[in-house]
Amino acid sequence: MKKFNFRKVLDGLTAASPVGSSGGGSGSGAGGSVHPGGTAGAAGTPREEIQETLTSDHFQICKTVRHGFPYLPTALAFDPVQKILAIGTRTGAIRILGRPGVDCYCQHESGAAVLQLQFLINEGALVSACADDALHLWNLRQKRPAILHSLKFNRERITYCHLPFQSKWLYVGTERGNTHIVNIESFILSGYVIMWNKAIELSTKTHPGPVVHLSDSPRDEGKLLIGYENGTIVFWDLRSKRADLRAYYDEAIHSVAWHHEGKQFMCSHSDGSLTLWNLKSPNRPFQTTIPHGKVQRDGKKPESCKPILKVEYKTCKNSEPFVIFSGGLSYDKPCRRPSLTIMHGKAITVLEMDHPIVDFLTLCETPYPNEFQEPYAVVVLLEKDLIVVDLTQSNFPIFENPYPIDIHESPVTCTEYFADCPPDLIPVLYSVGAKHKKQGYSNKEWPISGGAWNLGAQTYPEIIITGHADGSVKFWDASAITLQMLYKLKTSKVFEKQKVGEGKATAEIVEEDPFAVQMMYWCPESRIFCVAGVSAYVIVYRFSKHEVNTEIASLEVRLQCEVEDIITPEPETNPPFPDASSQLPSLKSLSGSTNTVACEGTMKDSIPCLSVKARPVRMPPGYQADLVIQLVWVDGEPPQQITSLAVNSAYGLVAFGNCNGLAVVDFMQKTVLLSMGTLDLYGSSDPYQRQPRSPRKSRQFAAGLTELSDSPVSLELERCKSPTSENRENSFSRSRSSSVSSIDRDSKEAITALYFMESFARKNDSAVSSCLWVGTGLGMVIILSLNLPASDDSRQSEPVMVSPSGTVLTLKGAVLTFACLDCMGTLTHQPYEVWRDPHSADDGDKARKRKLVMHSPSSSQDMGDHQFAVICSEKQAKVFSLPSQTCLYVHNITETSFLLRADVVTLCNSVCLACFCANGHIMTLSLPSLRPLLDINYLPVTDMRIARTFCFTNEGQALYLSSPTEIQRLTYSQEMCDNLQDMLGDLFTPVETPEAQNRGFLKGLFGGSGQAFDREELFGEATAGKASRSLAQHIPGSGGIEGVRGAAGGVIGDLTRARIALDERGQKLGELDERTASMMASAEAFSKHAHEVMLKYKDKKWYQF
Repeated sequence: MKKFNFRKVLDGLTAASPVGSSGGGSGSGAGGSVHPGGTAGAAGTPREEIQETLTSDHFQICKTVRHGFPYLPTALAFDPVQKILAIGTRTGAIRILGRPGVDCYCQHESGAAVLQLQFLINEGALVSACADDALHLWNLRQKRPAILHSLKFNRERITYCHLPFQSKWLYVGTERGNTHIVNIESFILSGYVIMWNKAIELSTKTHPGPVVHLSDSPRDEGKLLIGYENGTIVFWDLRSKRADLRAYYDEAIHSVAWHHEGKQFMCSHSDGSLTLWNLKSPNRPFQTTIPHGKVQRDGKKPESCKPILKVEYKTCKNSEPFVIFSGGLSYDKPCRRPSLTIMHGKAITVLEMDHPIVDFLTLCETPYPNEFQEPYAVVVLLEKDLIVVDLTQSNFPIFENPYPIDIHESPVTCTEYFADCPPDLIPVLYSVGAKHKKQGYSNKEWPISGGAWNLGAQTYPEIIITGHADGSVKFWDASAITLQMLYKLKTSKVFEKQKVGEGKATAEIVEEDPFAVQMMYWCPESRIFCVAGVSAYVIVYRFSKHEVNTEIASLEVRLQCEVEDIITPEPETNPPFPDASSQLPSLKSLSGSTNTVACEGTMKDSIPCLSVKARPVRMPPGYQADLVIQLVWVDGEPPQQITSLAVNSAYGLVAFGNCNGLAVVDFMQKTVLLSMGTLDLYGSSDPYQRQPRSPRKSRQFAAGLTELSDSPVSLELERCKSPTSENRENSFSRSRSSSVSSIDRDSKEAITALYFMESFARKNDSAVSSCLWVGTGLGMVIILSLNLPASDDSRQSEPVMVSPSGTVLTLKGAVLTFACLDCMGTLTHQPYEVWRDPHSADDGDKARKRKLVMHSPSSSQDMGDHQFAVICSEKQAKVFSLPSQTCLYVHNITETSFLLRADVVTLCNSVCLACFCANGHIMTLSLPSLRPLLDINYLPVTDMRIARTFCFTNEGQALYLSSPTEIQRLTYSQEMCDNLQDMLGDLFTPVETPEAQNRGFLKGLFGGSGQAFDREELFGEATAGKASRSLAQHIPGSGGIEGVRGAAGGVIGDLTRARIALDERGQKLGELDERTASMMASAEAFSKHAHEVMLKYKDKKWYQF
């Protein structure tokens, strides 16, 4: 561990560090210039050595796990022996799911959509066919699957694949109607090809279309059933290389399914019909049904329906077979939802789905296609959900899904992540959330139960909170890289329901999703929770284990920026920022959506956007609304959206700000303490001269808050529509060389960061006091003093005083975050009140005393006579010594871009500043000296969703929404990267393949020659020859290297690489051994043959030859 001498670093800083001008040094010694060590002496004489234990070796970026529903799914596969499920997506991703905890994400580098997936059953491997006509073989016997082989078709487009059970030959159908055969072990194309023109009759004049189905007969593996799109079916004899029979139907085929005896098969067609064919009479189907077609009176064929996209035909020993299909509904009911139909005997059950069906699979007891299938469940993959239906019960209930795939139930609008939180929180939240569980699920175990997962070494509790567009908030247990829903809170329940068509007449400022959650603030210790909504309101929640019936307290706050009174500077006065005028036109063009909305009737004034329920409300155990604070309309102008939020349970205060100003509310006494325009907060300390505001009213819309599309919308446009549409957001596209880039044409200065802290408010303070740190969009930091009643008894009655301290500090760019370190460099936590149940029965008459923790950790109580304030803006970070307000360290993080998120976090018992930049870089800086420790170009910000949801937390963890339905977690800790392999689940576990049932003597005798079929002999190079090289190109995969990347950079990485090199060398030696053995065997055979020839002609004379 390196030790940094505080004094030496300070002395060297004057010469070395760049001087960052922050636009207006206000005489507070905080203009961005670095002060000599002598000045720091006044701050508290840094006699002690601050031991910064973090080095760059502690940091490494790697993705850990992805949660949620696979975005834009396209394909589905199931291994009936391993009991694991694979889902492919349009973006080239594959998610593999087993028992809860076994959840693996892998990605094709090409990003091509996955067309089809096929497991090598019980082999620990998976074949994927992609839209770029490539086949890939994935190795699932490692925790992070990797591609072993790829085969890229150059001249043909892949349409369908089929891999028979326990076969190493994959049948591949193409758009041209040809069928190729691939050896799974070597991933080399066989010379055996079934050409379309050989398969169909010579007299046929039209092309049969692409191959839509391939399957071998359950009765005889030497016969292949080929379905062509136009309705042609060919039963191909692989041995004799000719068609045994051909069948024709005048409707396009979508899918084919065999009866397990191999004598019949069923087809689904584009007119909503199912046809059943018998191999003995292929001239026409012996049964044709249109399950959902209306029967005509005159005996005509039932009217056609929508296409049946897929059918499965599964037999049972003790009951009628199951026929399960998707689609096929009649056209006369256009509003009917997508459905899955289950036909069992004469009973027809239609299961309506909430989303379109992508694919479905029937799960059966046996992997052998020639046995009674005994189906027990159906997995249905929908566009936005995954459901499993229990077939063993007559009412077909669904299984309760153990995976967190409902993250996107309502679009996610914001996220917060808490690692290492109090251990009692998870069981408490689960206990109040468990009471809302739905009934009616199947009582059977979840059938996708493969793989193995153990808890691993990481045991600290983690909680993720997601805010949603419908006003709901979900708390998730995220410990040990899993995700499980704990508790759901519906914030919209405090408001009256909006009546349809009433929106325009009311004071709403957002037409869609008026309850969308915009910001959240949670104090895990005191269990106080606070949300800011898109309709300019804040709700404070307290946690209780008891149900209550009570009225909801509400306050209204008038927060308007009155800039008209400001004196205009003289015309000859130089504007403080020369480029101010040149910035204004770009602002006008950016804010196209801020038009005045003409209201019917009188001008709206002093009315909130939503109506809080006036009657007593039943509140179940959990989070209960304590106070609703709403911003109101002022002179016909709507309230602006909230841009910053902070709560403190020890002080009993909530503070929030927007582009107009700041409000501070006492939620214990339910009173507004402060409602002030940003400019008034400065008093006489305002370093800026401002232009007067135009009297023209503007209205901002919150478009884009719930718009979580994946299209690469330009950041400039998106930022204008973002939920936090204050000036900082609106300046997304501008040059950000100085803090003037955030000055709006209305001279508004948004409040962008708030922080309650025991701190030194003024230069000459000798002791810490309660403060509120306020950061603005212009990089200004204002410290407000809080004067709280001295005794706990008087807290409910005596007023709290909030007053500007006169202290103003400056940075470049909008302020993002604050933190405080004690004189030893340890992070000091904000004061908090220890949680107590507000509705506990043992209260009696006397109110219990509040238990406050003002200094945490306790060593901070003796923090001596100084502390460090860490402030980070979107451009730079500064560390100030308090109370002297000397800027000790400054680090200009970015000149050309800007930070989207910055958090002060703990890692390895130390503390650092973690930053995420709009250009995709993730950076960490040491504290207090702001040395760069990590800078990796990790993730280009392609849309606002990533910018809005990215957050860091302690112990080297972070997350963001990688798609509208998925949360991606990552780590920036080297230690966690090293331990990740132990934490991930195993996809493959050794399981015995079930034995095939005894076929009996007669069945073996007359049941076809399926068992004697030798594919190797037929498709191998010796018989079939080599395929044309130009047809497909073999690409060797990275094999096990993928698993190494997570451990790269450490000793473990080197060891793993060495082990893989040895494995590869061993594999090559093994191949060499095999080749040598093969050569020896052929030499021996030749010798034997020569010996036989010699014996044969030994006693013959020359003329007898």
